[in-house]
Amino acid sequence: MKIDLSFSAGQFDDLQLRDKNVAVLDVLRASSTITVALNNGAREIIPVANIESAVKISGSLFGEVTLRGGERNGKTIEGFNLGNSPLEYSEAAVKGKSIIYCTTNGSVAMAKSRYAHTLIVGSFLNLTTVVDFIREENKDFLFICAGRLNTIGFFSLEDAVCAGMMIQKLMKFESLELTLSDSAKAAYALYKSFGRSILKMLKTSEHGKYLIEIGFADDLKICAAIDSVPVLPVQVENKIKLKKEEPQVVVPA
Repeated sequence: MKIDLSFSAGQFDDLQLRDKNVAVLDVLRASSTITVALNNGAREIIPVANIESAVKISGSLFGEVTLRGGERNGKTIEGFNLGNSPLEYSEAAVKGKSIIYCTTNGSVAMAKSRYAHTLIVGSFLNLTTVVDFIREENKDFLFICAGRLNTIGFFSLEDAVCAGMMIQKLMKFESLELTLSDSAKAAYALYKSFGRSILKMLKTSEHGKYLIEIGFADDLKICAAIDSVPVLPVQVENKIKLKKEEPQVVVPA
């Protein structure tokens, strides 16, 4: 199994990701928020790359069961029902709803991955669940750190550290013949340097400091909680849904 990694989604177009196995990581905050929303009963997340697509898609769906969520520069988009804070995606707000989701970075990375063979969404909240899925698949995987596309595909420390922590856990499985690309090795090294306190790392990252400045300090505590929401968002027909547990086959004695 080869693990490759990109520090930004900006270098890809959708055709380059066709038939690949992809894990999108946007710790602050899209991946974390999607995980929380689905765990709280949202029916599906429909990631889009821009506001225009969100408006167009929402016009063709049923208004009572469809919400628009997302942000630009960390703040709720005008006319949208929800922003990008996991605290907004409570069971009362999202249960049974389809959410058209548009963010500066995370939803763009997911929209670009729509032709992937497998697309999963990872964060610290579901870290071990993601690792277990990749281990069971035992196939080549590409980690895409969403980065900061609004700044020309810049690097985000928190996404790289999360990927590095996942890689560190995968390395512990002796049954895996694991090969790491140079960028995957770099993410692992960053985890070794910055992974001792995840919350401290988030608070001192560039985007973490920005979120604190605009009033979302509590989001960092939620996004730092390792394995607090052990579910797996996966792409099904261009929508992100919870992975269903495979039924156990009972063989008669």
